[in-house]
Amino acid sequence: MLTATAFWTTGPGQGAIHGETLRAPGPGEALVRTLASGVSRGTEKLVFHGRVPEGEWDRMRAPMQSGDFPFPVKYGYAAVGIVEDGPAELVGQRVFCLHPHQDRFVAPVSALSPVPDRVPEWRAVLAANMETALNIVWDAQPLPGERALVIGAGVVGLLCAWLLSRFPALDLSVADPDPLRAPVAGRLGLRLVTPDEAPGNRDLIVHASGNPEGLRTALRCAGFEARILEASWFGTEECRLPLGEIFHGGRVTLRSTQVGQIAAPMRGRRSHAERMALALSLLADPALDALCGPMVAFHDLPRLMPELLGTPPEGASAPLLPVVTYE
Repeated sequence: MLTATAFWTTGPGQGAIHGETLRAPGPGEALVRTLASGVSRGTEKLVFHGRVPEGEWDRMRAPMQSGDFPFPVKYGYAAVGIVEDGPAELVGQRVFCLHPHQDRFVAPVSALSPVPDRVPEWRAVLAANMETALNIVWDAQPLPGERALVIGAGVVGLLCAWLLSRFPALDLSVADPDPLRAPVAGRLGLRLVTPDEAPGNRDLIVHASGNPEGLRTALRCAGFEARILEASWFGTEECRLPLGEIFHGGRVTLRSTQVGQIAAPMRGRRSHAERMALALSLLADPALDALCGPMVAFHDLPRLMPELLGTPPEGASAPLLPVVTYE
């Protein structure tokens, strides 16, 4: 008999580890032993505190989620493990799966993406975030020589900026009110400024701060016919914006970008599996280790999750992508 343990959100700001029995993998399935998983602070914070709007419950289900919103729910989508049973060609191979925090699980082979040899498991948990950043950049369609700004130096914001920095002659800044993010940005070759220092007359702006104030900064910094890509998701919170200033007269475009669908410029040309494979390949750069941490033991999640998803103490910076370890 196969058994497993998984982290469940059991109430607002509360979690517990529960055991369960696993069935043996059937045809087209594999048994995976988890090596690491990532805590996505944006989405998982909303889930952990029960702030997913009822109208979004169906769309916000994670692919391998158990339970229903608001509680109890087993949530998460950044697991890396090694195949222990299943198709012979997969046994012993490391894979990424959009699975909640759980020490062993059975999943369809179609849901498993091979992790390249050059990508360690702690960095591979960034795959879902890199896939999101890649889709945002596809939506943004940056041009060489544009003036660009990324607002929000969280994981998705920094990954977007890291991808954008590879475009020729792009004038790029990252804005965030937390000065402690500057060293992390610097390790990625990025320049961090405060929102007050954010340059204006931008052609392309990606907003990924999750804070309405960041979106107001985006509108203030927009140039004529600028494109603002809204990558944040506010859950049940409303966002009031000053749309009577540069937005209207400057013909500014404000549009959402979301990873559930392939971005329109690549739709029909890349599948979800191909997008994920590309995201994983992009994680070969060791500089991206700057985004990973702290390391947290799986059995400590019920005690530490409120801290990992909460407001950091004064003078401290919020963690970027906490990595859950299973060995």
